[in-house]
Amino acid sequence: QVQLVESGGGLVQPGGSLRLSCAASRSIFSIYPMAWYRQAPGKQREFIARISSGGRTNYSDVVKGRFTISRDNAKNTVYLQMNSLKPEDTAVYYCNTQISGKGYWGQGTQVTVSS
Repeated sequence: QVQLVESGGGLVQPGGSLRLSCAASRSIFSIYPMAWYRQAPGKQREFIARISSGGRTNYSDVVKGRFTISRDNAKNTVYLQMNSLKPEDTAVYYCNTQISGKGYWGQGTQVTVSS
């Protein structure tokens, strides 16, 4: 069983920054890819960013150049640094990993971008 706990969400003005964290419960965290998704009200959950066990990253086009995913394997934690935030980035942000074909999700953290 894997537990993922997100934190770091909140209210920020347009153009501002936030850093989200996702702490994983398993010590073998370092061998699995990690990802961030988000879901805005009335919309489907969408992929944001992914980082492999070796640190290779990929991003959706809507956040490329503004968001950065990283991981600290010693802390079993993955981060999402979000810069130049826009109102359309408002959503619940979820952490995800896939282990042995099974997907695991955190409870989500709300990010609201508004003046």
